[in-house]
Amino acid sequence: MASLRRALFSTVTRIISSNRIWPTSPQSLHRPILGSFARSYTANESAQSLDIDLSNEESKRRLFNRLLYRSKQRGYLELDLILGKWVEDHIHSMDETGIKSLVHVLDLENPDLWKWLTGQEQPPEAVNANPVFASVKERVTNNLDNHAAPETRATPGQSWVRGWDDFKRGRDSPIAGNQ
Repeated sequence: MASLRRALFSTVTRIISSNRIWPTSPQSLHRPILGSFARSYTANESAQSLDIDLSNEESKRRLFNRLLYRSKQRGYLELDLILGKWVEDHIHSMDETGIKSLVHVLDLENPDLWKWLTGQEQPPEAVNANPVFASVKERVTNNLDNHAAPETRATPGQSWVRGWDDFKRGRDSPIAGNQ
């Protein structure tokens, strides 16, 4: 215990006595994302803050693999399937601005993105203007139109309430669950 106390004391005194200048502005704090470009976390973030390196095949391959992984491993199964397939189909034909748009879509929160893509809520204008978001939303809408009955979808502006926990009411209703 005494050695821990001595180690902490010496560390604290070194930190206090050091002449190191700590960054004070948020513009000077950079955190590497996706390995091949750095992104500045500020309140007024813009697409110009991304620096994407597509100069050689190795950096391009690494960036594409990381974006593909990030789109397939979001932790929200529906979005993993939708975004993963879309990115897989389109990543190799994208230029730098398309990749920046994709990164902005991948930065969105899962529940919000899901509600916006399925039409449960209206997306903000900045998201709606994103070409990647518009393309993914068009694909989701087409799939819903082709493969899902309209009565199984949410009314625009309302969340999806039908699903695994629906109960049938009436004479033939199950005792428990959706049987």
